[in-house]
Amino acid sequence: MKIAVGSDHGGLEYKNAIAKHLKELGHDVIDVGTYSLDSCHYPLYGAEVGKKVASKECHFGVVVCTSGEGIAIAANKIKGIRCGIAYNDDVAKLMRQHNDANVISFGQKFMALDDVLRRVDIFLNTEFEGGRHLTRVEMINELEK
Repeated sequence: MKIAVGSDHGGLEYKNAIAKHLKELGHDVIDVGTYSLDSCHYPLYGAEVGKKVASKECHFGVVVCTSGEGIAIAANKIKGIRCGIAYNDDVAKLMRQHNDANVISFGQKFMALDDVLRRVDIFLNTEFEGGRHLTRVEMINELEK
């Protein structure tokens, strides 16, 4: 799979660890930045990951900032993106099963790295269930028009 990753300075450490983890699993990783601890603007990186996924250049995206909130909001501004914050293992699974999420978000300051890496794996290995959930995803897509 090709996976886009992005973060601001507040999520750089985890973004780099996630990228390394994904590469070790054999995934093709597109790192859109940031690449330093210099203060920067999370909307740029959340949107860039969203664009890579929405264009189908990448299958999925992973975004990280201090809380996970701001960068998730930015990613969700891109048409076709459904990004959620994986604050526990069940949510990481349900956002794929029920919401067909294509980007996952994390807050570096509030989550342990081991939990984040496990949730990335859960997210990537969970299929969308479709069925009644498809109707709801289609309703979300209609809101973008």
